[in-house]
Amino acid sequence: MKILNLYAGIGGNRKLWGEEHEITAVENNPEIARIYKDFFPNDNVIVADAHEYLLKHLNEFDFIWSSPPCPSHSRLNYPAFKQGRYRYPDMKLYEEIILLKWCFKGKWCVENVISYYNPLIKPKLIGRHYYWSNFHIDKIKQHINDDIANGTYNTMQEYHNINLDKYKINKKHFNQKFNIQQIKRLLLRNAVNPKHGLHIFNCAFKTKQNTLQTFK
Repeated sequence: MKILNLYAGIGGNRKLWGEEHEITAVENNPEIARIYKDFFPNDNVIVADAHEYLLKHLNEFDFIWSSPPCPSHSRLNYPAFKQGRYRYPDMKLYEEIILLKWCFKGKWCVENVISYYNPLIKPKLIGRHYYWSNFHIDKIKQHINDDIANGTYNTMQEYHNINLDKYKINKKHFNQKFNIQQIKRLLLRNAVNPKHGLHIFNCAFKTKQNTLQTFK
């Protein structure tokens, strides 16, 4: 099966998908793409604009996962809004949902954070993430606290079962006000829990769930 993993990050959603598929990952930050490639050496990793890549290669794949940038939609905007610092929500999120819904022939899933506004298109809520898809996603019975927004770097590594300790980061590709550990924490905070990624992948293809219990 050919899979497109957009805004791939460090590959939290992809971690448990296995190695039997042909996976193309698109990530525009070369430092993050380097870590992803180290985790998944068999994947085809492309450093490019994921939004544009989707438009040009839409129907070359059987399954598409997209995790567009979330800061402009997040409830973390509230403090800035109170200080009069406003910004538009990035509508690429909904552009991709609409494009996939009406133009893509395979299975797809779009992920983002819980927004400060009522979603324009109704999503599925799992933990602290919204998911839009063209297949039914079973509810997940949480085994651990999924609200890790205030978690430490080490707590997040344990939660995702992803270790970033060995990686050296070139800060020029990130916000310069962050130190290295803060950057790594942000990478983990932005990642989808691997068990959730597998659960959704299996729901797309009707595979029996072995990793998580679901509600009846």
